[in-house]
Parts: sequence; structure tokens; C-alpha cells
Amino acid sequence: MATRTRRSQRRTEALSRERIVEAAVELLDTVGESGLTFRALTERLATGTGAIYWHVANKDELLGAATEAVVGAALAVEPVAPTTPAAPADSPPDEIRAVALGLFEAIDDHPWLATQLATQLSRSPWGSVTPRIFDSIGRRVRALGVPEDGWFTATSALVHYVLGAAGQNAANSRADGPPKDRAEFLDDVATAWEELDPDDYPFARAVAGQLRDHDDREQFLAGLDLVLAGITALHPPSKPTHPPHTP
Repeated sequence: MATRTRRSQRRTEALSRERIVEAAVELLDTVGESGLTFRALTERLATGTGAIYWHVANKDELLGAATEAVVGAALAVEPVAPTTPAAPADSPPDEIRAVALGLFEAIDDHPWLATQLATQLSRSPWGSVTPRIFDSIGRRVRALGVPEDGWFTATSALVHYVLGAAGQNAANSRADGPPKDRAEFLDDVATAWEELDPDDYPFARAVAGQLRDHDDREQFLAGLDLVLAGITALHPPSKPTHPPHTP
């Protein structure tokens, strides 16, 4: 009995929380949230449920840990190349673009992530994920020169744009029904818009061609630049003051 207990303890120690979360992310990516069960997890990890419960109390905790792991990796990104040759490398706007693009690509790669982030924001904003995203973007907002009384509003605008646009993009690419090639899907939508009544939908008809040809990533970054431009226009960075020159 003592020998079996020691072996069980060694197996539990070898099965780390990190490995469990990694396996949970793999399951979420392949079979979705409904397929993430402790039974499926034990089969993937070739272990017993007790070893998993040693590290994770329930499915909600597991989903939260998986979300935190993916978001943490997404935020550990390199700055996006400056949009203009004159822009300095690693400037706050470029760092914000890097953070935003990291989240955009993470949500695109992990179909379940958008729903989990929305849940985290609305139901448990005191958890680790929401403040981590706000802090990552907010520190760059502060570096833009935004005054302190505008930090929360400016950061909230960026966070909601990034998560909303990325979530909508992911939803569009995984709509219900048979999977379609992206170009075919956009062509179908654009064609439908072009056939709308010109009196009722003049704008939708006018931009149908742009819808057909647009690039999701480029459009996302262009929208982000619009938000950043609005923030910097409302809160232009203060110019440094220099002492008067004395001969």
C-alpha cells in the first residue's frame, strides 16, 4: 500500500499544472468547449481524474487557466514594424499594435478564446486575465502622454476595439455551416450586397467591392490606427520644456 501511494504521488508530481493546461488548450482547439471534459483530459494525458483534480478543481478553473496561458503567450510579442519610416522603433503606438495583433492572432488561432475573454471581461474582471490585458495596453497608453484622467477611457476604447474586432473576425471565419474558402465567402457576401436595393442600401452597395478584396489583418490594424489617431488627437503628447539657452 505504501509503495502504491508513493508511486501515485510521483505520478501526480510529474503531471504538472502546466501540462494539464497545455492539454486543455489542445482539446479546446480541436473539439471546443463542450468537448473539454475531465474524461477526455485523462485519456489525452493517460492518467486518472484524481491526478488532474490534484491541480485543477473544476472545469471553470481549467478554462480560466487555459485562457490565461494563451493570453500570456499572445502578450509576449515583438513590436510591429513602424507604419512610417520616420516613426521610432519600439514607440508606444508600435508596441500597442504588437499587443493588439498578438491578441488578434491568438483569437483567430483559438476559436474558443473570444467567448472566454468576453466571459472574463463581463463576469470576472477581477481575475488575472482582464487586468493583464488592460495593464499591457494601458502602460503604452500612459507612454503616449495621455493624462492620468484619460488613461482608463483611452485604454478601454482600445481593449474593446481589439477584442471586439478580433472576436468578430474569428466568428466570421467560423460561421455555422460547411466551411468555405475565405475568398469564396467574401465574394458571396459582396455579391449579395451589390444586389441590394440602391435606394435602401446605397453605402453597402458602394463598399461591396472593398469588402470582397479586403485583408482582415490589414483592416484590423487600420482600424486600430484610427483609434490611436483619435486618442493622440484628443491628448497630444506634451512637448518637453528646455531651460533657456545662455551664451
